[in-house]
Amino acid sequence: MGRLLFGIFTVIPIIEIVAFILVGQAIGFWPALLGILVTAVAGSLILRLQGRAVIADITSAMREGRLPARELGDAMLIGFAGVLLLTPGYFTDILGILLLIPPVRSMLYRWLQARVTIGAVSPQRKPPKAERGTIDLDDDNWRER
Repeated sequence: MGRLLFGIFTVIPIIEIVAFILVGQAIGFWPALLGILVTAVAGSLILRLQGRAVIADITSAMREGRLPARELGDAMLIGFAGVLLLTPGYFTDILGILLLIPPVRSMLYRWLQARVTIGAVSPQRKPPKAERGTIDLDDDNWRER
């Protein structure tokens, strides 16, 4: 996990610098800087609108008596998109804008669904086999000190 975070905090700033230089060479320094500010403001406005819509969806799902799992996932991704949009840079802005597009989020959900398995423990399911050296105690066989 440490290597992943190190890679993210090293590679993304380099990508942002390269993207800013390329955009700056294409349109000039001040328009490139203005573009970053405009995407931050536009992103915060879009984030506000989509955030309200997701909160309404969560409320609606709860009124219907169903678990708002997809809606909560949308809320999390929209919040992450907002953080990316408020982070200065073109690369993070592109990622943030992509996360605000519902079909992109649906593709991300399908990709995750194919790779992530969530299991529930049921009363009929046997507990996992204890590893060697593990002592399994009942509730009445131990106490806190």
